[in-house]
Amino acid sequence: MLSQAVEDYLKTIYKLQSDGPVATTELARALQVSSASVTNMVKRLAQMGLAKYQSYKGVTLTPSGEKIALEIIRHHRLLELYLKEVLDYPWDKVHEEAEHLEHHISEEFEARIEALLGYPTHDPHGDPIPTRDGEIAEVTVDTLAQADVGQTVVVQRVSDADPELLHYLEDVGLMPRATLEVLAKAPFDGPITVRLEGTEQVIGHAVARNVFVVPPPEA
Repeated sequence: MLSQAVEDYLKTIYKLQSDGPVATTELARALQVSSASVTNMVKRLAQMGLAKYQSYKGVTLTPSGEKIALEIIRHHRLLELYLKEVLDYPWDKVHEEAEHLEHHISEEFEARIEALLGYPTHDPHGDPIPTRDGEIAEVTVDTLAQADVGQTVVVQRVSDADPELLHYLEDVGLMPRATLEVLAKAPFDGPITVRLEGTEQVIGHAVARNVFVVPPPEA
């Protein structure tokens, strides 16, 4: 059995390593721990065969480490959807609750949740749920802040890092599957005006950077 701390490290490294090795300072910032604690842990992960670490070059996961990370992410995202769809949790609360539960459910419980939910592919925030075999769909990296004036886009996913932001996004209707048109963009990272559900909304640039969009499906 791996400790919760080890699982948290593996999950966080996985999320940060898309552009290459993760610096210990970046990992410390994400986990809100000291750099010395991170260095000790990544060395331990390397000894366990779950990561590769080189001083001043950063850390990446081995295939074994990635497998465990994806399993924890799978637990987390299935739990988020279960909390939202079955227990009617507010969608800005499910992330924090799933953080507590993800380390403690059995594979049988996970399978029952998945079946109950109809074998879903995405969590409430639009993030893909890894399969039982450890495969995960690619996600868009294009944000609403990058959309052009006159462009119609569909919200695919939103960042779940800030509950207050999620509460705001729900209030204005910027949720996964929402369709909107970009009407205007102020210069110098100013606000963005969109048409959403027939009404105009002014969205701050910082908020728009946390909303990930794709073109609408072809008719």
